[in-house]
Amino acid sequence: MLLGILGIILSLALLITLAYRGMPVIIAAPIASVVALVFSGAPILASYTEIFMPALAGFVGNYFPVFLLGAIFGLLMTATGYAESIARTVTRWIGARSALMATVITSALMTYGGISLFVVAFVMFPLARELFRMADIPKRLIPGTIALGIFTFTMTALPGSPQVQNIIPGQFFGTGGFAAPGIGLVGAAMIFGLGLLWLEYRRRTLMAKGEHFADTLDAIDVANGAQATGPVRHGKGVGPGAAVREEERVNAAVDTESNPDAQPTSAAVMTPPNALVPFLPLLVVFIVNFGCTLVLFPALDWSYLSEEKFGGVTLQSRAGIWAVTVALVVAVLVIIALNARHFRELRKAFADGAKGAMLPIFSTGSEVGYGAVVASVAAFAVIRDSVFNLGGSALVTSVVSTSITAAITGSSSGGMTIALNAFGEQLRQMAVDQGVSLEAMHRLTAMAAGGLDTLPHSGAVVTLLIVCGMTHRQSYKDIGMVTLVIPVITVAVLTTVASFTGAF
Repeated sequence: MLLGILGIILSLALLITLAYRGMPVIIAAPIASVVALVFSGAPILASYTEIFMPALAGFVGNYFPVFLLGAIFGLLMTATGYAESIARTVTRWIGARSALMATVITSALMTYGGISLFVVAFVMFPLARELFRMADIPKRLIPGTIALGIFTFTMTALPGSPQVQNIIPGQFFGTGGFAAPGIGLVGAAMIFGLGLLWLEYRRRTLMAKGEHFADTLDAIDVANGAQATGPVRHGKGVGPGAAVREEERVNAAVDTESNPDAQPTSAAVMTPPNALVPFLPLLVVFIVNFGCTLVLFPALDWSYLSEEKFGGVTLQSRAGIWAVTVALVVAVLVIIALNARHFRELRKAFADGAKGAMLPIFSTGSEVGYGAVVASVAAFAVIRDSVFNLGGSALVTSVVSTSITAAITGSSSGGMTIALNAFGEQLRQMAVDQGVSLEAMHRLTAMAAGGLDTLPHSGAVVTLLIVCGMTHRQSYKDIGMVTLVIPVITVAVLTTVASFTGAF
């Protein structure tokens, strides 16, 4: 048994190491699974085909529509110029001098509107860079500022978020995407407010030390072997070729991050008729998601779901993902209707979106497969029993187990799925027995997944740093503070309040 536990620990260490070294998770997870199986004495081939692959396929089967539609929606928003228009409009409303807040709010609007997290990162960087240059804010703060808008409160805390991290708990707890709105709104306000305070503190500190926009090494130009063609003084200007090079690189990255052979997609095929039209698709996602979850679905007759061919599925277990799927479909149709004359130019977004959805969902599915393999070995039963014997409530157990698995995998969705696949049924029964609100458990579990998932080996963190041309040494301190430290503190506070007072 000790050998089996050692194998689990070594497999986790190997998964983290391989991910940190840049090996795709879709490859690293099966390799780490083999290590756990060898130490436990379990058969490798049978475990791979009968445990790993069904778990991967189950995740893909459940969440593929969200990944696919999210990728297509994001690329359509980019190709139409809507995403850039939203960023510039928000900047005008808030003011270029408030570059930090403008970047966070714009990133948050896109994420909460249903655009894929990675697409938002690619779209936001060139715009954030220009805002920071105009305000002469140190460039090293760009990754942390974007991360606050896309990897935290809009991903897990705000009720109704169409991101998969807000949908997964509903599949296990029978709750909807708008679960526990009080906890979600308070948590979102805490993360947003404390995150902005930290970024502003860092801006003042760095600038007091004499650091300016141009003082941080321009890793992008160095990596590309390019040099600015004009003088740069204290961030007041950049070489005239730099902006063009960077826009081309970011446009290409949207496609090549998941498909190296893809051709760059134009960042703005057409110009929106006015500044408010680009916000319409985001509004549609929220309204349709809200309407389906709280009004339309409960009013319909779902008795046919009890038929054998539907596998005994219930509305409660599927409402969240169905509502988001319908919302994204309607939003895509709205974009097409608004740009019907340019449909030929938009067709590429559908193809690129389909390609772009493949790697993220199969990478996360591979992590889920790894979790299923680990859960199948005998030694895992000892770990599971240890977790439940800690004496904590269902709420605390769910938050802690999800945080640990998210930290190990470096993925909020993957870590949460692994934890809930292993403990979800027991946690739900515990919650019912203890009188714990399943809605509160949904919200705090989702928020817990969005805390320790951004340790340095996280694929999302690595990708964001690459997009922004920064290193861990330059920017991880701020990413870690706004996406890890502050969310973890927030979840701890809210879990304590909910556990002892029953508030929210």
